[in-house]
Amino acid sequence: MTRSFLISARRSPVAPRNGALAHLSIEDLARPVLLETLQDAGIAPEDVGELIVANSLGAGGNPARIIALHAGLPETVAGLSVDRQCAGGLDAILLADAMIRAGSHDIVVAGGVESYSRRPLRFRTFADGQAPLEYHQAQFTPWPDRDPDMADAANLLARKYGIGKSVQDAWAVLSHQKAMAAQATTGAAEIVSVADAYKDTFTRNLTQNHCDRARPVSGNITAANMAVAADGAAFVVLVSDTYMKATGIDGVEFIAGKTLGGDPELPGVAPVDAIRHILNISAIQADDLICAEIMEAFAVQAIVCQQGAGIPHEIVNQRGGALARGHPIGASGAILAVSLFHRLKESKGVGLAAIAAAGGLGTAMVARSG
Repeated sequence: MTRSFLISARRSPVAPRNGALAHLSIEDLARPVLLETLQDAGIAPEDVGELIVANSLGAGGNPARIIALHAGLPETVAGLSVDRQCAGGLDAILLADAMIRAGSHDIVVAGGVESYSRRPLRFRTFADGQAPLEYHQAQFTPWPDRDPDMADAANLLARKYGIGKSVQDAWAVLSHQKAMAAQATTGAAEIVSVADAYKDTFTRNLTQNHCDRARPVSGNITAANMAVAADGAAFVVLVSDTYMKATGIDGVEFIAGKTLGGDPELPGVAPVDAIRHILNISAIQADDLICAEIMEAFAVQAIVCQQGAGIPHEIVNQRGGALARGHPIGASGAILAVSLFHRLKESKGVGLAAIAAAGGLGTAMVARSG
């Protein structure tokens, strides 16, 4: 069977909503990142077979097609837009792998983009003439009583697993510390400068004192131990093993990926089953991993996933996570994959990326270098 390989991976800086990237449309935010990712791979735009883009807040219109045309890809590149909320960026990469394994394409670009700053306003309309009603969170289940606000779901997770505020705060502080320490080395390899922004703008010297004063959101979930809404984009290039052999280039092998559903009221723990599944079918033990990129939409969610999957704490988010960057929903899973790619290029071995999504979804992938 055909195998797929990641051969390049780049992302934009991540900036909080209404920050350094707020003036950019999603196509303007995505274009420089996409083109730089192709340049790193040594692939001309006209050689791309398909573009898969996750976007969660754009309200339709096939953003992938718009981005493909805006970036100068051939008109034959149809563009496939994905909305699995937070998991979309990683799911786009799983879909790219499936296309390559099926023999549909030899070169697929996959990733995600989100602009919290420029997202359309959304309203529900009514047949009885009632005025349209704006809403901020989409419906993720058919049952209102099992479709919680994400912060409320995180608080429920913390209560269920006994993860106190001090533990969550400590994880958040460490995320910022690791991200700050890595800024000098992360930038050149991973980040494409966009609109004069060249590094993540939210990362800071977070302290426990800051955490103690942070605004409460839901129970022991606060503004300090949850990721801020943000803007960002990330893409990877995947190619077939046939292309690899023909060109002699080096890459990171996509081993396995999976998205599974779980309890809609506890979406934060859903990645655990996906992680266990792909490790099992790949005959890989958690202790075999040299790195793991786990989404930090909430500190408690990352903690429960790390502990539930039995992943050594010291290999998780070695250069910080979303708590120190921000959460551009459709792009966040792809950002994890970009980080994973670069960790595996630096140190040969097996690594993992995993993310939870609203509705009780968990997505994970495992890759290998060397």
